[in-house]
Amino acid sequence: MTTTLSRPAQSEVTTSTPMVKAIGVTKVYDTGRVKVPALRGVDLTIQHGEMVAIMGPSGCGKTTLLNCLSGLDSITDGDVLIEGVSLKSMSDRQRTRYRARRMGFVFQFYNLLAVLTAAENVEMPLLLTGVASGEARRRALETLDLVGLSERADNRPGELSGGERQRVTIARALVNDPAIVWADEPTGDLDSTNAEEIINLMCRLNQERAVTFALVTHDIAIGRRAHRIVRMRDGAIVDEVIPS
Repeated sequence: MTTTLSRPAQSEVTTSTPMVKAIGVTKVYDTGRVKVPALRGVDLTIQHGEMVAIMGPSGCGKTTLLNCLSGLDSITDGDVLIEGVSLKSMSDRQRTRYRARRMGFVFQFYNLLAVLTAAENVEMPLLLTGVASGEARRRALETLDLVGLSERADNRPGELSGGERQRVTIARALVNDPAIVWADEPTGDLDSTNAEEIINLMCRLNQERAVTFALVTHDIAIGRRAHRIVRMRDGAIVDEVIPS
């Protein structure tokens, strides 16, 4: 098993222009008959190199916040600045291009293509942004090695364990050398052993490569390893805690 890593020291986090700055972010879902407020004036700053765990009860707006901060979903009011640039100032095409080049995503249920090998799944984001196939494969294999799966490069998802599939997902998120990785319940579909290995891997990537992570989780073990726990309730941030 991977050696347990300590939580990154706060001094390792840079204090330059924030990676993410949310200002009064509001999200209202309008069904046509009723308006449902999902986010209520959220203010949040995430620094480069920081690992932030967003926690709270089901339905409190955690995933909605992640989707709004990353530009996957539009906001009703307020603004989100990514590396100092307003998402509002970007067209849909610019936001899509920015996500492809500067962001990585890790989901609870992997979202891997079953007919592709691990290497093919990891290289796909590069191919979609125009990277030559040979270079894309080289970088995919390097990234699989980074997450400890170089020997599984030719295996398809159905031939991998849950923990291995999540490692492939993390490799896919990292292959474009993103400024930030957004993770939605990254250990939610894993047993405790595999969950601990994934937590250790994310902490190592944060420590050694200064990867910024914003994590939505119910797993207090992830929260305790983050620089900060942001607690939400009813679409608002109600507390921020630095784990001891």
